Amino acid sequence: MTTFATPIRGGMWLLEEPPADGIFTPEQLSDEHRLIAQTADEFMDAEVLPNLARLEQKDWALARQLIRRCGELGLLGIDAPERFGGLQLDKTSSVIVAERIAKSASFAVTFGGQTNLSILPITMFGTDDQQERYLPRLLSGDIIAAYALSETGSGSDALAARTRATQQADGSWMLSGEKMWISNGAFADLFVVFANVDAASASPKGGTFTAFLVERDFAGVSAGNEEHKMGLHGSSTTAILLQDVSVPAVNVLGEIGRGHKVALNTLNFGRFKLGAMCLGGCRMGIGESARYAVQRKQFNQPIAAFGAIKHKLGEMVARTYALESLVYRIAGVTDTALSGPDKTAPGGGDVVARVFEEFAIESSIAKVLGSEVLDYVLDENVQIHGGNGFVSDYPAERHYRDARVNRIFEGTNEINRLLIPGLLIRRALKGELPLIAAAKRLQDEVLTPSLPPLTGGNEVLSDELRAVAAFKKVALMVLGTAMQTYGDTLTDQQEVLSFAADILIEIYAAESCVVRARQSHAAGIAVASLHDAAARVYTDGAAARVEASAKSALAAMADGDPLRTLLAALRRILKVQPVNAVALRRRLADETAAARGYILSS
Repeated sequence: MTTFATPIRGGMWLLEEPPADGIFTPEQLSDEHRLIAQTADEFMDAEVLPNLARLEQKDWALARQLIRRCGELGLLGIDAPERFGGLQLDKTSSVIVAERIAKSASFAVTFGGQTNLSILPITMFGTDDQQERYLPRLLSGDIIAAYALSETGSGSDALAARTRATQQADGSWMLSGEKMWISNGAFADLFVVFANVDAASASPKGGTFTAFLVERDFAGVSAGNEEHKMGLHGSSTTAILLQDVSVPAVNVLGEIGRGHKVALNTLNFGRFKLGAMCLGGCRMGIGESARYAVQRKQFNQPIAAFGAIKHKLGEMVARTYALESLVYRIAGVTDTALSGPDKTAPGGGDVVARVFEEFAIESSIAKVLGSEVLDYVLDENVQIHGGNGFVSDYPAERHYRDARVNRIFEGTNEINRLLIPGLLIRRALKGELPLIAAAKRLQDEVLTPSLPPLTGGNEVLSDELRAVAAFKKVALMVLGTAMQTYGDTLTDQQEVLSFAADILIEIYAAESCVVRARQSHAAGIAVASLHDAAARVYTDGAAARVEASAKSALAAMADGDPLRTLLAALRRILKVQPVNAVALRRRLADETAAARGYILSS
């Protein structure tokens, strides 16, 4: 694994040159990583995919059996401590498993509810007693867990939960309320439930939002009927009803009034893992599209020979390459941050939580980009299949339906778009990121008669590196203008923040794939020229998207002469020469069709 000379801070990529030490990429996977991938692939191919019809018929006994099988294979314990039966491997291993489990979106939900949303918070915030009571059985798959945060009324405002917890004279808690859209709800044995405690029991800091471990066998716990969903028919989604449920005092997870720490840090990692699962779905969708395009003939030739289909395949590959580069980059910096001596200490869960909090911006980027790239890939998969893509005889239709919820899961994409610039600005105001100073320097720079040349040299992909540097200046311009224009009311300007988020997402994705492609050349990888093509296609498209988002943001903040001045500055900053993306996409498409699948993972 790539190691880095200095600690990496979340969000600092906006203010720095691309990392001189490089980034972690799939090309650097170890033999152990590849064995894990093989194990997960063989499990999915032999035991899950042949049984999709039974899962979609709500065979929850089978779902439990498959989770138990995951326990036997060690797939549930990637992130868990060894002393409870886990493997305590790196987060790269976790990404690898998530990618493979994504071959079945429905089973991925069941698996994620067990691992990302239940085992993980107990590992991070559970007491020794809680971990000893629950983790061994969760890691073996003997019991199934679920995460009960959402409610009909609270939606994205999770801290406004109406579920109430009242402390009793003996220290126990009485919980009452209703949780909605709970994955694994029909058959889970244990629930991570969030409720607001009564005011008298609030923390000294005034917090009431608290997490509890609630067993299904506790009197008053029941599940509602299965929801009739658009997709994910092979996963259970129900309401969970809590009617005067008595919960022992020892089952408070984390601190009273600090449930937001449990919820948000769990979601930080869950968002990153969702990005990885979406990556797995993209690779699967590209494979289906390529195989169909080669086999399907029109006008006496395979549709893979037509330019319109090549455009689709090439763009699917380029966007997936950017997502893959970004996901593995995050895995690398996370593993580096977790590689210190504290990771195996009894309180190591606190270290993990702090690292996830540090990279919350990157996790939200992975979630938004992953879910939207997957939607793009699977929509084009349907289109390439034509009429066959619209009927259930082909899996393209199911994949399309199953993917739609990813933009809602783990915090909607709208909420995550507000978080990305919001966290950057909050860290800047606290003095943790020199964002304000950088924005001021840029403001001074654009007022000078001539701008300094962007660095990048004449090496491979140097034009793309210069483009990424320009994107960063655009982001600073938009953020600086927004902070000056709105001040303390900036949080109310959700449209401007969303435009800024789109620019930031493009920066991180484009830089990740350009740096990865340059590393593939330096390493002499046989298909380095294909990495080059994917990075150039993505960056070319990113330039247009960055410009459009910047113009929309600036037009929302100014008009007349001030707007004309801002747009003139934007034109001076964002000078990106277009590439022949048609030829590059055609090459990516031809190689994808020949390989019958995604071509850029090692």
